[in-house]
Amino acid sequence: MKKVFLFFVAGFLSLSTFAQTWTLDKVHSNVAFTITHMMISDVDGSFKVYDAKMTSSKADFSDALFEFSAEVGSINTGNEMRDGHLKSPDFFDAAKFSTLTFKSTSIKKGKGQNVTINGNLTMHGVTKPLVLTAIVKGPIENPRSKKMMMGITASGTINRISYGVGTSGATLSDDVVIKVSGEFTKD
Repeated sequence: MKKVFLFFVAGFLSLSTFAQTWTLDKVHSNVAFTITHMMISDVDGSFKVYDAKMTSSKADFSDALFEFSAEVGSINTGNEMRDGHLKSPDFFDAAKFSTLTFKSTSIKKGKGQNVTINGNLTMHGVTKPLVLTAIVKGPIENPRSKKMMMGITASGTINRISYGVGTSGATLSDDVVIKVSGEFTKD
């Protein structure tokens, strides 16, 4: 009987170490970017079709794995003509490179809610390392669903030229600031 009890205890403890999946709540999330036009004004845009998930087996999320993807054809800058140009072979070439992805490789805890997320961004067929600075809020229990939820806001800067997106010049800055805000619910 003692062996059976120990077997169940060991099984229960091993279940608690399995990674838990956190799913993106798209209603309370967004994916945005900012680029400088003519070196004097910032133009904002976003991707309307995207998804993300996080898996982690540790309560402090130090082993978390973040995965993100966005459909390039869903780019929206508030100007149809500009959006069409961005989808063309001059920039993203959405017909050929329809998706951009990010997958984290490590998480480093900072002070308070701050974390650094290292990973790889693939865009326009090119994969390069990307470091995101992030703020993690929560987790808390949703009072209605009783599910655990958390928020993550991450930002970083990429050089679009190094990904083959457009050409360098005075019209657009080479650097683009990206900002991803996500609300996640534990499955």
